[in-house]
Amino acid sequence: MDGFVILAHQSNRSLPMSPTSQTSASLRSPAATLETARRVLAIEAAAVSALSERLGPDFVRATELILAARGRVIVSGVGKSGHIARKIAATMSSTGTPAYFVHPGEAAHGDLGMIQPGDVLIALSNSGTAEELLVIVPLIKRMGASMIALTGRDDSPLARLADAHLNTGVAEEACPLNLAPTASTTATLAMGDALAVALLEARGFGPEDFARSHPGGALGRRLLTRVRDIMRTGEAIPRVALDASFGEALLEISRKGLGMTAIVDAEGRVAGIFTDGDLRRLLERGPDIQRLRIADVMHREPRNIGADALAVEAAELMDRHRISQVLVVDEARQLIGALNTHDLLNAKVI
Repeated sequence: MDGFVILAHQSNRSLPMSPTSQTSASLRSPAATLETARRVLAIEAAAVSALSERLGPDFVRATELILAARGRVIVSGVGKSGHIARKIAATMSSTGTPAYFVHPGEAAHGDLGMIQPGDVLIALSNSGTAEELLVIVPLIKRMGASMIALTGRDDSPLARLADAHLNTGVAEEACPLNLAPTASTTATLAMGDALAVALLEARGFGPEDFARSHPGGALGRRLLTRVRDIMRTGEAIPRVALDASFGEALLEISRKGLGMTAIVDAEGRVAGIFTDGDLRRLLERGPDIQRLRIADVMHREPRNIGADALAVEAAELMDRHRISQVLVVDEARQLIGALNTHDLLNAKVI
């Protein structure tokens, strides 16, 4: 029993650390750490830069295959290449080229049914010999789908099977052991981005198209929100008639809380505007405000905007003319709304 206790006690002792694990990052000098980082970045930058020299007919062929496809783009890879494949699929989907990731192992066990004859497969493998891909590629090509391969070798099995091959080979990995996928995955990702952007431009994909793919983001709000979506309407619009007294105009400014009031004629057309800034400047001159009519001191031909304009255009208008409010009018200059910078801030347009 005692022997058992002793052995159990000894088994709980920490195992001796290997020489490598004993060398912690804290023992390295800051200069050595920075030198390693710079070396990694230099290697990866060189790997990406070298890709441009290899671009040629196959890159053009790859874009033509995707643009002519009746279906979607399927991006597939194993391991680190699989992670890069997911990113390429996501980038393409958000820039006008519907794409999705399929794991080749799952495809061989039923998910192959997700791929249709009109689709295009983009297969990623640095060695070009990934068995999981080589199993499904002949089946995919047999059903009539096209294939684009991104590999590091022109003579690899995947490259030979491809309708277009994009060489993403690198001179060396950034890993000091030249083993961990580092420069090769960076190069493959960059090639995927080049393909996605080339397709974006070929499709004429613009900012509003991008915004529709990102409705929840800041860009989506800026490019999709219209003035009519956030403007004050109805009784919330500060307005007084042309024959209103100066006091009536001040009460309207106070009631509506927009820091201004519109002045409209008998038909409801905008005749002018009076803001709290105008009030401060007027008081500095010291006139007898009791006898004033608002038409005597209003600012004629105020800045205005249409309801269908983008809210970001209203923000740019305010910024350009250094104003805090803007009136919204229709084609007949009828007053239909108003907004200020607080409305834009609340809508997260600015």
